[in-house]
Amino acid sequence: MYRDIQDFITDWQHESANTVKIFSGITEETKAVKINPNIRSLERLAWHIIETITEMGTKAGLFDENPLEHQAAPATIAELTAVYKLYSQRLTEAVQQRWTNENLTEEVPMYGENWSKGTVLSVLISHEAHHRSQMTIIMRMVGLPVPGLYGPSQEEWAAMGMPAMR
Repeated sequence: MYRDIQDFITDWQHESANTVKIFSGITEETKAVKINPNIRSLERLAWHIIETITEMGTKAGLFDENPLEHQAAPATIAELTAVYKLYSQRLTEAVQQRWTNENLTEEVPMYGENWSKGTVLSVLISHEAHHRSQMTIIMRMVGLPVPGLYGPSQEEWAAMGMPAMR
């Protein structure tokens, strides 16, 4: 749970940059590949990450309405990435304008429960990391290079002339 808005903003900016790294690695040829009928495509996971920003933001009172609620996913990965950047920035601005450190302990109704506003911020980051993790596995399975997010990826180790850690 966050108790300081600036701590969230710092983390959100870092995590958003990681999400953009993942989105940037998706190709138009691989975006819709379904590796299993029960697993979402890269494109669907990317759109789900974006939709969740506005859905949770609206439920928590950061946005007055959910502008993506009835929208279809954009046609290209470049467009998806642009929409992600837009709403990631709008979330940052809304948190800074509408919430204070003092009210991060206030509760808001979320998915049949009551969550503190600080918990909402934590879940936004955890949710995004969770789905990015799914995306990296799919990327590997469809032959895409995976960017390092919290340290070098296999490809990045190789580019440094070093063996990947095993």
